[in-house]
Amino acid sequence: MNDNNADDEGADRGASPEKAPIARRNFLVGAGTAVAAGLAQGASPGEAQPAKAGAAAAPPVASDDALLTLTATEAAFFSAAVDTMIPADELTPSGSACGVVTFIDRQLAGAWGSGAKLYRQGPFRKAKPEYGYQLALTPREFFGAGVVAINAWTRQAYGKDFDRLAPAGRETVLKELEAGKAALGDFDGKPFFEALLQITMEGFFADPIYGGNRNKAAWRMVGYPGLPAVYSSLIDEYRDKRYVVEPQSIADFS
Repeated sequence: MNDNNADDEGADRGASPEKAPIARRNFLVGAGTAVAAGLAQGASPGEAQPAKAGAAAAPPVASDDALLTLTATEAAFFSAAVDTMIPADELTPSGSACGVVTFIDRQLAGAWGSGAKLYRQGPFRKAKPEYGYQLALTPREFFGAGVVAINAWTRQAYGKDFDRLAPAGRETVLKELEAGKAALGDFDGKPFFEALLQITMEGFFADPIYGGNRNKAAWRMVGYPGLPAVYSSLIDEYRDKRYVVEPQSIADFS
């Protein structure tokens, strides 16, 4: 599902980390590096330092995060999935507490979710990944079908829906999906996992105006200052130095 891009479609749409197939937060490394590109990690002794990190406080619950399209079953699935990928720890609150489920719901409820910019006239054939999204389903239908298929499989294999499994069980299920080993009948779990991981990353790192990254938790974690235009004039001044500032989102300039 290559078209799922939070920048282009934004308004519409303990095992060792090195050894685990789905190492918790391992997916943050690449994304975090991208959004924080150009900002040095080290700081000189005389520079201002951020407050010492402690346990990440849960952000306040937004008043406008009512679901637009997800059913209760689907919301429970996504909440369990994003919390497995982004567990609460000293870095950030959990994925659901950061609003990732709200982000997913809004994306699927909008034009992207309805496939507004996808060519869907067929023929729909099995193709190589580089050819992009090839299904007759809209993204909303695709995610909905995936939740149904995965819950049916976990009930048969583990006796419970995905969201009712223990954290270790949910992680096992995601690993099976990632490896393409989940017995989901005609539904392919591997592209579903890839799409789920993609939209979870987008929801975690996108501007908070889209529902995720609540309280800018992800930006604070990687040291991203927010809208690039507000600090572009300081690049030379802070070259090879750490730039510590309160991150700013689109909403802060509205």
